[in-house]
Amino acid sequence: MSTIAHSPPADADFSHAALRALLRPQNSPLPPVQALRCLQERGLDNLPLPGHGATLRRWQALAGVAAIDLSVLKLYEGHTDALAILAEIDGPGAPAGSSWGVWCAEMPGARVKLQQTADGRYVLDGRKAWCSGASGLSHALVSCWNAEGQACLASVALSQPGVHVTDEGWHAVGMAACASVDVTFSAARAFPVGAPGAYLERPGFWHGGAGIAAAWYGAACAIASHLHARAQHAAPDPVRLAQLGRIDCALRAAGALLREGAADIDQHPQRDAMALALRLRLTVEDAATLVLQLATRALGAGPLCRDAQFARLAADLPVFLRQSHAERDQAVLGGIVAGAEEHPWGL
Repeated sequence: MSTIAHSPPADADFSHAALRALLRPQNSPLPPVQALRCLQERGLDNLPLPGHGATLRRWQALAGVAAIDLSVLKLYEGHTDALAILAEIDGPGAPAGSSWGVWCAEMPGARVKLQQTADGRYVLDGRKAWCSGASGLSHALVSCWNAEGQACLASVALSQPGVHVTDEGWHAVGMAACASVDVTFSAARAFPVGAPGAYLERPGFWHGGAGIAAAWYGAACAIASHLHARAQHAAPDPVRLAQLGRIDCALRAAGALLREGAADIDQHPQRDAMALALRLRLTVEDAATLVLQLATRALGAGPLCRDAQFARLAADLPVFLRQSHAERDQAVLGGIVAGAEEHPWGL
C-alpha cells in the first residue's frame, strides 16, 4: 500500500488548453479509463482534500475535466472521491497506480451484503447497479449492509473471481462512455472501510456531493463558450445577445455561490454541509439547465450535428444532471430553511 499525496505536482496544469491536449489528442477523445490513467500518470488525481484550505482548487480541477469530457469526469470524480474517503475515515492505503470507483447507489429491493466468514475474512454478495468504469478500474468502494442491517462501506479489488462485470443495466446515449453497468459479487473478498455508518456520517459526504455541482458548472461553462465564440465572430443578433446575457447572469451567480461554498467548507470543515451542498447543487442545476436550453436555441442545429464535442456535452449533461433529486432536494432544503430561527437572507 502507498500513501497518496493530496496536492498536485507544482507544475500541474489544469488549464483548458492543457486538459484538452491531454484528453483529446489530435482532437480525438480518449476512452475514459485511458484518460483517467493519463491524469494519474501526471499526478493530476492528487487533489487537495475538501475542507483543508484548497477546496476551490479541487473543484476547479473537477470543472476543468468536466468541460472536456463528462464521461471522463465521471471516472475522475469517483477516483478522487475514493481517495478523499479513504483519507477521511482512515481507510486502507491505495496501491500505487490503482484506479478507484465509488459505487454507492442503492437499487430498491437489492442490497449488497457484507458478511464475515468463519476464518474472519469479509466477503460481498449481491448485485450493485450504476458501477461507472467497472470494466477498467482496479478497485471500488462499495456501499453494503452487514448482518445487523447497518449501512457499511467496503473496498474490493475488481480483478478477483468473485467479481463479475456484466454488460447489463446501461442503455444511455448521454454518458454512454462511462459504462455504468451492473456488477455482481459472489463471495468476493472485501475489507470494511470505517465503522458502520461512517461513510454517511462523515463531514466529507456532503463536501463530495457539493463537488458534483462544480462538475456540472464546468460542463455548462463549456457549452456556453460556444455561444460566446459565435457572438464574437458573427454579426450582432439581438436575440442571441439576449440569450448570452441571461447565460452570463446565471453562470456568474452560480460561480459566485460555488466560490462562497468552497470558502465556507474550508472555514468550517466539521460543520454539517448538507444545506450548503443542496443549495449549490440546485442552483448549478438550474443554471446548467438554462444554459443548455438557451445555447442550443441560439446556436441551432449546426453544433449539435456537426461539432462532436458540443454534441457530446449537450447529450451527456442532461443525464449527469439527473444525479440531482430535483424537487425532493428542494423540499429537504426548504425544510432546513423553515427550521431556522430567522430567515437567512440579506447582504
